[in-house]
Amino acid sequence: MSYHALYRQYRPSRFCEVVGQEHITDVLRNQIRTGRIAHAYLFSGSRGTGKTSTARILARAVNCLDPKDGEPCGKCAACLTDVSESIDIIEMDAASNSKVDEMRALLEKAEFAPIYLKTKVYIIDEAHMLSKSAFNALLKTLEEPPSHVVFIFATTEVHRFPATILSRCQVFSFHHLTEALLAGHLADVLKKEQIPFEDEAVRLIARRAAGSVRDSMSLLDQTLAYGSENLTAGLVRDVLGLAGQDALKELFAALAAQDCAKTALFCRTLAGREVDLGFFVRELADTLRSLFLLRQCGKDSLTQLGATENEIAFYESVAPSFTAGYLHAAWQMVLESQRSITTSQEPAASLELLLVNLAFLQQLLPAALAGVRAPTADAQKEMPPHPTRAPAGN
Repeated sequence: MSYHALYRQYRPSRFCEVVGQEHITDVLRNQIRTGRIAHAYLFSGSRGTGKTSTARILARAVNCLDPKDGEPCGKCAACLTDVSESIDIIEMDAASNSKVDEMRALLEKAEFAPIYLKTKVYIIDEAHMLSKSAFNALLKTLEEPPSHVVFIFATTEVHRFPATILSRCQVFSFHHLTEALLAGHLADVLKKEQIPFEDEAVRLIARRAAGSVRDSMSLLDQTLAYGSENLTAGLVRDVLGLAGQDALKELFAALAAQDCAKTALFCRTLAGREVDLGFFVRELADTLRSLFLLRQCGKDSLTQLGATENEIAFYESVAPSFTAGYLHAAWQMVLESQRSITTSQEPAASLELLLVNLAFLQQLLPAALAGVRAPTADAQKEMPPHPTRAPAGN
């Protein structure tokens, strides 16, 4: 039997299995329980957050002969029917069926009653790709749809939908998943697959996936394909081209020394190792944020944000070399440079320019921010109290 990718093996088949979208699945389950099913839904959100999977579950649920607490039973003929092979559940890609003639043909077929199921369901993926004329053709049907039809639109660009279409749909926004939720989901999959793993390895994949369940599963699949018997942080970094703490420590040492030559050499070394430069910039921004919070708010702030003891120890070793003003300015520069680096035709050169600028930053900042180190705790005790201002008018 051919191998199926992990994201296909573990695609949710019930609402309760959809990760991190309870604000949507709870509403849909309640609609199934009460029979208050809308005639048109619009699922919006970034890729890999569960839009199409939820649409397929909803299509099964509205046709289920014996739903259990708003969930498809998974046993009746409607639940056991493969969505991709069903005559009454039609899934289409709007990117390849965007013309008005194709939409009119679809709407003509929608007038006919379903053959095998209770409800005919149309799942239109990447629906923002429909032409203006195709959207206009939809208006009348969405205004007064046949009682046996439900439309489900899925899109990553809801802003491209006409307001006339949005007003005729129930709109649900799928959220990016947090790193903690993604890591927990990956850990559950690895336990089911009986593969030993390090917590840091799972966190790395979750961070790299940037809120997408499908991306995280694909990255996990890619890493496991290496053939190792267990999943380690080192393996994840090697396979996915992720720089580690050693690389960041080397960079911050060069920045603290204001050594532009070492900074430029560091960037070229990264490029030579084929490190994922886009993810490295994200890690650099996260590190600068953590260093700034450590300087300003103390260790507890990082603990509350979920930093591990190993990460906090790294931040504590780096933070004393920089002022809070430098860290704040550097953090802002990196955030503003992320898009230009990832979209540049020469990302390594763009990153090198950013890092060299960071090395010069302490010279460019005002003396109050960069030239003067933050006072020590003993020095702060010796500082005179700040004079109070006299009340206005005296």
